[in-house]
Amino acid sequence: YVNGMVGSIYKQQAPLADAYTKAGQWQVYDIFWKAPVFGTDGKLESPAIITVMLNGVLIQNNYVLKGTTEYIGFPKYNAHGRLPLMLQNHGDAVAYRNIWIRNL
Repeated sequence: YVNGMVGSIYKQQAPLADAYTKAGQWQVYDIFWKAPVFGTDGKLESPAIITVMLNGVLIQNNYVLKGTTEYIGFPKYNAHGRLPLMLQNHGDAVAYRNIWIRNL
């Protein structure tokens, strides 16, 4: 489902497969992200695109995002420049390791 299943994009797209193993085990994500492009007037010129592998299984394939991933409200784009990486959890114990970021 689109509002919280592991690998879903809130309010937009359910994952193509359920590749989650189980709580308490390491989950491995490979995320390929193409940022949105905005014109000088702040108008969206090209939307963000994401491809995601979870535990070696393709779960999002070149999905074109409709905007932000809102829990409440609807996706929308707001003009912005380069932003920091943000990681979230939902109240469970979470640990992150081996986070690599590189420009492609």
